[in-house]
Amino acid sequence: MANKINFTNNKITQLLGIEYPIIQGGMIWCSSWELASAVSNAGGLGVLGAGSMYPEVLASQILKCQANTNKPFAVNIPLLYPNIEAHIQTVIDLKVSIVITSAGNPKTWTSLLKKEGIKVIHVIANAKFTKKCEEAGVDALVCEGFEAGGHNGREETTTLCLIPSIKAITHLPIIAAGGIATGRAMLATMILGANAIQMGSRFVASEESSAHPAFKNKVVEAKEGDTLLSLKKLTPVRLLKNEFAETVRLAEQDGASIEVLKEILGRAKAKKGMFEGDIKNGELEIGQVSALIDAVKPVKEIFKEILEEYALAINEIKEL
Repeated sequence: MANKINFTNNKITQLLGIEYPIIQGGMIWCSSWELASAVSNAGGLGVLGAGSMYPEVLASQILKCQANTNKPFAVNIPLLYPNIEAHIQTVIDLKVSIVITSAGNPKTWTSLLKKEGIKVIHVIANAKFTKKCEEAGVDALVCEGFEAGGHNGREETTTLCLIPSIKAITHLPIIAAGGIATGRAMLATMILGANAIQMGSRFVASEESSAHPAFKNKVVEAKEGDTLLSLKKLTPVRLLKNEFAETVRLAEQDGASIEVLKEILGRAKAKKGMFEGDIKNGELEIGQVSALIDAVKPVKEIFKEILEEYALAINEIKEL
């Protein structure tokens, strides 16, 4: 059934040179070359998560990804990364064709990257940054709703509200993110105005993800209400509930300052949780849609399920 779906006229597949309008989120500690190359080989856009990589590690990851796929892939670069100049130079030197920027002003690096022939996609979580992205010259937008595990907006706008509000004010192609792990959700966001989807949590729980098996199992076990948006005074992030998340919640409930929250966050808490598997004391970033994920599967099987359900949902709509 999936083979019958034709996305050749889709703005995102045309822009990025991919078969299916499915983008993998560039999650820190979970998005290595194994996952990125698998997603690209399946027909989507694989993404390396550079936010948790030293420059030399990113260079190695890019080279491995290039060796394992001849299809396009991207690098996600959080603009708050402390040594961002090195990451920018690395993607230029190694001729990465697509960069996804997040957590910062898109005007900072977009013009330089585009001069090098690199397509730039920027992540936003509210409508007010749309104009800045247009002025910066980005090629497309990832519009990420409140349900997501990563780049959350303080406004807490859901994907259902965010996509149509941005569609109404921009000509740029839209990639919907936040709360998407099924073919039905993919179709729903496209009906709302998106041209493609980005999935993070669904790919965390894939065989190829570099997340620790204990974290993957925790995601599979998650139920409705097991995540909570936290750290809004710093950078909003959705956390799976554990001892670390409870410490954060209690501190915020008591009105903790930014300095106190930074102290609680400490160093490498995300690495400790998601990469090293400390599911009690580590930071476990994941989206609300984790409640819908019931198994760790290969990327190829995830694509098959998404596309088959997408086609089925289209047929069901025709019968309404």
